[in-house]
Amino acid sequence: MGRKVCLIRGDGIGPEIVDAVLRVFAAARVDLDWVELEAGLACVEQGRPLVPEETLAALAEVGVGLKAPMTTPIGKGSVSPNVTLRKRLDLYACVRPIRSLRGIPTLFPDTDLVIFRENTEDLYGQVEYMATPTVAYTLKIISQTGCERICRAAFDYARANGRRKVTAVHKANIMKISDGLFLRTFQRIAEEYPEIEANDMIVDAQCMHLVTRWREYDVLVTENLYGDILSDLCAGMVGGLGVAPGANIGTKCAIFEAVHGSAPPLAGLNKANPTALLLSATMMLGHLGEMDKKAAIEGALEATLARGIKTGDLGGDASTSGFADAIASELRG
Repeated sequence: MGRKVCLIRGDGIGPEIVDAVLRVFAAARVDLDWVELEAGLACVEQGRPLVPEETLAALAEVGVGLKAPMTTPIGKGSVSPNVTLRKRLDLYACVRPIRSLRGIPTLFPDTDLVIFRENTEDLYGQVEYMATPTVAYTLKIISQTGCERICRAAFDYARANGRRKVTAVHKANIMKISDGLFLRTFQRIAEEYPEIEANDMIVDAQCMHLVTRWREYDVLVTENLYGDILSDLCAGMVGGLGVAPGANIGTKCAIFEAVHGSAPPLAGLNKANPTALLLSATMMLGHLGEMDKKAAIEGALEATLARGIKTGDLGGDASTSGFADAIASELRG
């Protein structure tokens, strides 16, 4: 048996795109021991949490997981599964590779960058209250520890993957204390990596540069809110959330997942695009050291897209299963 990896099939389109990924992995002869875990709407309907304690315990023990999208019920008191996983497993780094793919037209060719977003602090700490009946407060929480570990994660990634530059994205010109702490920490950490160019950009200027001078950027590291916005902006540059992989990584656990939603209206129609989850799964293979398998699957995916075989969201007419079968055929030669 291969390395144990947890698998959460999710709901909505989740089970269909998971099946597509597993079909491609089988064709690539990826040897993993999948540990299937329960989570999602089915658990809620049984009166259990969206992410049960036994699922959290298994993820913590195994240390690696692949997760399909899950729907957060509205009006039922359930917390977002992503928030639950990040907080309980301390998945402090949201990592989003952004790369233009052969076969997907874009105004931003040769895009190839990676965003490191701090995942646990900032305004997303959800510390907010009404100071008066007409004034609302939200606390922006930035800690030195949080800044240190996301900056170091970005530089470590750059060093391990031959990346040339790391850019800190901030608003320290206005928020001189909180974002100032982030920027000063970044500059201090950068001194430990003299072979990597380090610079910084104010977030609004960075957004402009990403759509005018995108080839100048390599690895971006930033706080939670800015990272959320920049990640989706960059996903749009290369084709949308349907082709955008992601991972939430901590010291002891890493969960790889598509960043799009569960799309309940598409569930069961065999129309969903599995590309984002497939690329998240190849990210996971890289994390596990399976670089040859990662390269083979990504090459087969791009060859399939270049042949014009695409799902409807990308302008094609392939079904979810048909798209997966085409990629599998490329792998089998």
